[in-house]
Amino acid sequence: MFTVDVEMNRVFARLLTSTLTALAISLGSVAIFVLPQGVVAAQEEHSRGQDRVPTDSPSKSRFLSALKAYKAQRYTAAKGELEPLVKSAPDNFEVNELLGLVYVAQDKQAEANRFLAKAVQLKPNVVEARTALATNLLALRRENEAELQFKKIVALEPQSYDANHNLGEFYIQTGKVANAIPFLKRAQEIDPAAYNNGYDLALALEQSGKLDEARERIQGLISLRDSAELHSLLGEVEEKSRAYLTSAKQYEQAARMEPSEQNVLNWGAELLLHQTFAPAIEVFQAGTQRFPQSAPLHNGLGIAFYGAGQLDDAARSFFQASDLNPKDPLPLTFLGKACDGVSAALAAQIRSRLQSFVTGNTQNADVTYYDAICLWRMNQTEPEPELTVQIESLLKHAISLDPNYADAYFQLGTLYADQHRYSEAVAQYERTLKLNPNSANPHYRLGQVLARLGNENRAHEEFAVFERLRKSESDETTTKQNQIQQFVYTMRKSDPNPQ
Repeated sequence: MFTVDVEMNRVFARLLTSTLTALAISLGSVAIFVLPQGVVAAQEEHSRGQDRVPTDSPSKSRFLSALKAYKAQRYTAAKGELEPLVKSAPDNFEVNELLGLVYVAQDKQAEANRFLAKAVQLKPNVVEARTALATNLLALRRENEAELQFKKIVALEPQSYDANHNLGEFYIQTGKVANAIPFLKRAQEIDPAAYNNGYDLALALEQSGKLDEARERIQGLISLRDSAELHSLLGEVEEKSRAYLTSAKQYEQAARMEPSEQNVLNWGAELLLHQTFAPAIEVFQAGTQRFPQSAPLHNGLGIAFYGAGQLDDAARSFFQASDLNPKDPLPLTFLGKACDGVSAALAAQIRSRLQSFVTGNTQNADVTYYDAICLWRMNQTEPEPELTVQIESLLKHAISLDPNYADAYFQLGTLYADQHRYSEAVAQYERTLKLNPNSANPHYRLGQVLARLGNENRAHEEFAVFERLRKSESDETTTKQNQIQQFVYTMRKSDPNPQ
C-alpha cells in the first residue's frame, strides 16, 4: 500500500474542486450547487485513514495516470486505469470516488452512483463526496435519497454556507420553495454578500407570497450589486403587491439596463395591464425592431393595438406572431376576436388562417370556436346553407374538445334560434346557463325562444333575471380589459424561443 502524501493530496484536492464543478455542469438542469471550499484540509485529514491506494508501483502509477487523464478530460482513459484498480482495492475511498466522477463526466449517472455511494460509505464525513452523491441522485430523479444526503451534509457542517445553500437550492429545484427559505436564509447570514443565494432567497420569498420580506431582500441586494434581474424581480413583487405604477417603473428600469427580450416583454406587458396602450405600442414596436423573430413581442404589439382599437394593425402583428410560431393558438384566438372589426381583406386572411390551424390541429377548442364565429360573420350578408352546416359542425367540435365551453353552447343555441329550431336552442341555452348562470345575455335569448314556444310564464322569468343581471354585469370595456389581462398572463408564460 502506498500512502498518498500531503503534496499529492493537495493536487487531488484542487482537482476535486474542479471535478465537482464539472459534475454540476454535466448535470445540466441540476447545476445549482456551490462547492465547499475546505477541500484541501479535508483531503489531508482523510489521507491519514486506513484505506490507501496500493503502494506497489504499478498501482500507484495507474492511479496517478487516471488522475491525470481525468483532469485532461480523457475519461475513457481514466476509466481504463481505474476499473482494474477498483477490483484490486475495492475499499479504497479515492479510487471509488474518482471512478464515480469519471462515470458522471461520461453522463453515466447510474453507473456512477455505485462508486459514489461506496465512497460515502467508506468515509461518511467527507462532505465533498456526499455532495457528489447527492447531486448524482438528483440527476437520477431519486429525490428522496438526494434530500437525505443534502440534509446529512448540513448536519455535518451546520455553519457551512455551501451546505445550507445547496440544500436550499435542492428544495427550489424540486418545487418545495417554502422548505428552501430557512436554509437560504442561513446561508445568507453566513455570507451576506452572496449575490446568487440572495437572489434565490428573494425569489423564494416572492413565490411564497412573503412580499414585504422579498422587497427588503431585493433592495438590499440592489445596494450591493445593481442589476436588471433584480429590478425585474422587484417588478414582480410590486405587481403582486398591487403597486402597479411602481411595478412598471421597475420593469422599465430592468429593460433600460438590459434590453433583453424578456425584460422588454415584462415592461410592455405591465403597461398593457394598466391599459396604457400608447406607451405599450412604443415599447413593443421598439422590441420587435430589436428582436424581429420574437413571437411574444409581436403578440404584445398586437394586444396593444387591439386595446387601442387599431384592429387592422393588431391583425398584422398577430399574423407575424403566428408565422413565427405556427403552433401557438394565442395570436389566432385574438384574431378570432377581431375578425368582425377589421377590413374585408384582413377578415378573409383571418378566416383562412383559422381554418388552416383547425385543419392541421383539431385539438384546440378556442381556435375551432373562433373559426366558427368568423365563418358565421362572413356568412351573414348572404347566408349559404352549406356554410351554416359547417358552422354548426365547428361549434359542436369545439364543445367536444371542451365540454365546459359556455360560449360555444350559447352560439350554437343562437344558430338554432336563427333557424327556428327553438327546442334545440332551449337545450343549448340551458347548458350555457348551467355553466355560467350569472351571464345576462343567455337568459334574454332563452326568454325569447321560450316565448316563441308559447311558454310565456317561464319567458317572463328569464327576462326578469336578465334585467337583474344586466345592471350588475361588466360593460364591454371591462370585458375587453379582462380579455387583455388574461392574454397578457398567457403571453408571459409562452415560450420566447419556439423550436
